[in-house]
Amino acid sequence: MIKIVVLASGRGTNLQAIIDACERGEIDGKVIAVISDRKDAFALQRARKHGIKDIFLNPKGLKRDEYDEKLLEVLENLQPDLIVLAGYMRILSPKVVRKYYGKIINIHPALLPSFGGKGYYGERVHRAVLEYGCKVSGCTVHFVDEEVDHGPIIVQRCVPVMEDDTPETLADRILVEEHKALVYAVKLFAEGRLRIEGRRVRILPEGEK
Repeated sequence: MIKIVVLASGRGTNLQAIIDACERGEIDGKVIAVISDRKDAFALQRARKHGIKDIFLNPKGLKRDEYDEKLLEVLENLQPDLIVLAGYMRILSPKVVRKYYGKIINIHPALLPSFGGKGYYGERVHRAVLEYGCKVSGCTVHFVDEEVDHGPIIVQRCVPVMEDDTPETLADRILVEEHKALVYAVKLFAEGRLRIEGRRVRILPEGEK
C-alpha cells in the first residue's frame, strides 16, 4: 500500500476522487496528508472529514524557494511514495522536483502540450480552448518535471467541445474525466505499472513490474 500526499489549493474534488478510490479498494494506497497554500481551501476540510492530516503552509512573506524548503521539511517527515498535485496553484521549485522526480504527478485540464505552461490554469485554459475554436478538449495526467505542464504524459481523456459551451460548462464536463484519469493514474502507480522512458510513459501489463 502506497502513501499518498496531495497538494491542493482549492475545492479538492480530484482529492476526493482519490480518497474515495482508496477507501473502496480501487487504489492500493492511502492519502496520509493534504497540504495547501490556502488556509480556507475546501480540500483541507475534505481531509479532516476523512481523518487525514491537513497541513496549511502559509506562503505569506516567503519567496518560492523559501516556501519549498518548508514544503521539503514536511515531505521529509511524511515520507510519501507519491505526491499528487490536484489543483495546486503554485509552481514547484526545481529542488523539490529533482528530489521526488518520478514520484510527483499533476492533473491539467487540457490535452497537453496544447494550452499548458505558465498562465494556463483554471478558467483561463477553457477560455483559451474556446477562443481557439477547438473541437475537442480534455485532461492530462503527467509526471512533473522542472518545466510547467511539461513532464511525461501518463493518461489523457477527451471530451467534445459543444457549440454553446462556456468556460464553465466545458470545465464541468472535463472535471468528470479528470476524476477518472487521475484515479486511473494513481492506481497504475500504486501497482508499479508506470515506467518512464524518455518523454514517454510505458504502462506495463498487470503483473509485470
